[in-house]
Parts: sequence; structure tokens; C-alpha cells
Amino acid sequence: MALEIGCKDLDIYGDAKLIINQLLGEYEVKEESLMPYHKLASRCLQKLDSVFLGHIPRSANKMDDALANLAATLALGASIPSLVPICKRWVVLPEEEDDDLTEDVNAISVYVINKEDWRQPIIDYLEHKKLPNDPRHKTEVRRRSARFIYYKGILYRRSFNGLWLRCLDEDEGLHTMEEAHASICGAHQSGPKLCDRIKRMGYYWLTMVQDYMEYAKKCDACQFHGNFIHQPPEVLHPTIASWPFEAWGLDVVRPLPTKSSAGHLFILAGTDYFSKWAKAVPLREVKKENVADFVRTHIIYRYGVPRYIITENGKKFYNKLMDALMEKFKFVQRNSSMYNAPANGLAEAFNKTLCNLLKKMVSK
Repeated sequence: MALEIGCKDLDIYGDAKLIINQLLGEYEVKEESLMPYHKLASRCLQKLDSVFLGHIPRSANKMDDALANLAATLALGASIPSLVPICKRWVVLPEEEDDDLTEDVNAISVYVINKEDWRQPIIDYLEHKKLPNDPRHKTEVRRRSARFIYYKGILYRRSFNGLWLRCLDEDEGLHTMEEAHASICGAHQSGPKLCDRIKRMGYYWLTMVQDYMEYAKKCDACQFHGNFIHQPPEVLHPTIASWPFEAWGLDVVRPLPTKSSAGHLFILAGTDYFSKWAKAVPLREVKKENVADFVRTHIIYRYGVPRYIITENGKKFYNKLMDALMEKFKFVQRNSSMYNAPANGLAEAFNKTLCNLLKKMVSK
């Protein structure tokens, strides 16, 4: 502004001590985003005959107080319109770091309007029987379009179970991934699991699984609470179960660091050995009455009488209430040995998975 009006002698006062000292050469400019502005300001200062740079404390900056008082005194009625112009002009490009910068540099924002959409060739073929010029692409579009319909301006794809899935573009798919991965009902799943979840919600696009894997790699909570496997690989030891809900494993998740809003501190979990189906309930305290009620209400009444239940040797699992329950419903309770008390590996694995999910949702 001073150069435009032909001013040669200039006194500059600022309340930003860092900027003033950088222009005076006392401080070094280390922030990459400030370097192009510092270079341009230095060249502008060299074109002036006399320049004074001074720092004033922010508390003594009367200009800010004057502007604040002026804004406070303005009072417009509700019916009086006021126009506030908002101007934004880049002096230099934020990404520019070249030494050959000029004073008049205009920033241009480029938006890709005609970005290729994977849905458009299919829509053109279904609506106008129009095919691409590439023979290979032409055959692919003709073969793939048999599973699609175009109804009221929306493209749908028929899934293997007969449901019609709405086809999304790249931006809509990204928003859907954010909601399904880490929203209120999200479980921070990745890969095929998240893909199946999105399909059950009724959405589809071409690169679903690959996008989910890449998105999960960038999730802070997933990386922070990822599993670190220090044990060497070994042969798996399968659990033998003849039919669903034949055998259940019961275990209690260790006390949580803090109580929940309802005062719950423990989690009682049961896992089916055949289907790996799990059931968990929160508890304020683990007592034999709670365990017996969990087996009766959440296992027997809901999934039928099991053949046997595997628990540890704690008093909360091995007591007279459980004996009476076994005698009434005719099932067997098997306890882990004293030599290896935490032998219920399947239940312990679910407890670890449950705790990891809770960590990703509630805390870092």
C-alpha cells in the first residue's frame, strides 16, 4: 500500500513480536508457510528509502481498542439492512517457495468439474444405449449393466441376496465410510466387515473393500489401539462343538478404569463355541445371583439349554445357585483346572476384542 501511493519513508508498528523481529533479522523464519511472505516483505522494504519497525505490546495497541469501541457503538435496527463486503486476496501463493516471487501474484483455485464418474457409462447405456469407444470398456459396461437399474435419476445395483443398493460417487462414499466406521453405531471395523455393513445399509460403489482398508489405516483410534502381536505363529487349536449353542464360555472382563454413567464397573460375557456368537451385559458388581440370572435369562431362555458351560473356579461361577440351575435344566458345568485357571481362551479372546472396541469409542 505504501509503494502504491509513492511513500518512501515509513514507520511500521505491530503487536506481533515474532513478525517484527523476523523482519529485523533478529529471529530466524522456520515456519515454511511464512517463508514466502517474509521474502516478499523483505523485498518491499528494500524499495523504501527509510523504514522503522517497532513493536508495541498488544495491551497498548490503541487501534484494536478503537475498532472495538466503534463496533460497540454501531446499533442498527432490525429492519435496516447492512451490507458487509468480504474481500480475500492472496499476496503470494501459500504453497509457493520460489525465490523469484513478485508482488502481484494471483491465486487460482481449480475445481475438476468434469471428473469421471464410474456410474456415468452405465447410466448412458441404460438410458440411451450409448457405449464407450474403447472396445474393452464397451464389453465391460455391457456385461456389468445387467445388474443395474436407473430409476428416477438414481442408479441401483442388485446384490446377491436380491436387495437393491444405491450407487454412490466418491464424495458420498467417503461420507458413508465416516458414518459407518466411527459414528455413534460404528465399531471401527475395516475391510470386508465394513463392506458388509455398508451393503446392509443399502449402498454400493466399485472400490468398496479397498477404500475401507485405506480409510481404516488413516483412522487415529484404529492405529492407536491396534494389536501388537509379539508371539510367534503356531498351529491353531480348534474348539470342538457339534451344533450351535451347544457349549458356552463365561468370563468377566477385568474392572474398568472408571465407572460408567450408570455405575457399571464389570462386564459379564458369554461366547458360543460353535458360531462364536457373543453376549455381554454390564454389571455394577459380579455376584453369584448375577451370573445365574445371566445364564437363565440371556442363554437358556433365548438360545435354548446348552449341553455344557465352561467357567473358571471363582465363587461367582462355582456355587450352589449354579448347581441348582444345572439340576433344573440338565446341563453340565465344566471348570478350568487349578493349574491353568484362565484356560477359557475363546472367552478371553472376545474380552480382548470387546475392550479394544470400547477403547476406540470412548477414550484414547
